[in-house]
Amino acid sequence: MKRALVTGAGSGIGAAVAQRLVAEGLDVVRADLRDPGEGGLILDVRDEAQVAPAMRDLDVLVNVAGIGATTTAPDTPLEVWDDVFAVNARGTFLCCKHAIPGMAARGGGSIVNVASVGALVGLRNRAAYCASKGAVVALTRALAVDHVDDGIRVNAVCPGTVDSPWVRRLVDESGESLEALRARQPMGRLGTTEEIADAVAYLVSAEFATGTILTIDGGLTTA
Repeated sequence: MKRALVTGAGSGIGAAVAQRLVAEGLDVVRADLRDPGEGGLILDVRDEAQVAPAMRDLDVLVNVAGIGATTTAPDTPLEVWDDVFAVNARGTFLCCKHAIPGMAARGGGSIVNVASVGALVGLRNRAAYCASKGAVVALTRALAVDHVDDGIRVNAVCPGTVDSPWVRRLVDESGESLEALRARQPMGRLGTTEEIADAVAYLVSAEFATGTILTIDGGLTTA
């Protein structure tokens, strides 16, 4: 049985991804900073000393853990910028860094990074978030090229606006409304965590896909 680890698996997209991979027959380790669920792993992806041992013996890694900030660049305190990059970019990098050697030694593996449409288009009041997710996309492509000969496929999913606890929390912080977010979507609705989990599961098993940036956004980036 293949062994997978999903970061940010305590809720939202991460929880849906973990559930989907279990349904696909994988042995899944749920990792989260706060509440990974019963039998899960408490993991701070910013801390290399925690990350390194957690990434051993993996066939599949899905990097979902992330945070946001609802500010423009002039209004973003440096510590907020650093925090967003520490989780979204550094955390993804550290998990990949320590998962890849073991995957290579076993003849291959699959990594899926969860980025965002914010990596592809400008989003208002999301300067640090967009920049950090752009870094995730660039890292994904670099890793795909570097490790294709190791049999390791590295891909990313760029979700649009998904109805999740994380989005609802950002809505509360920014004073926006879910109805306003729905109205901006070409499909007239938000995505579901299960739909993003479907995309992740596809990339986990898509043998001819590496360096792929799969956008699942209900048409937001094409409108």
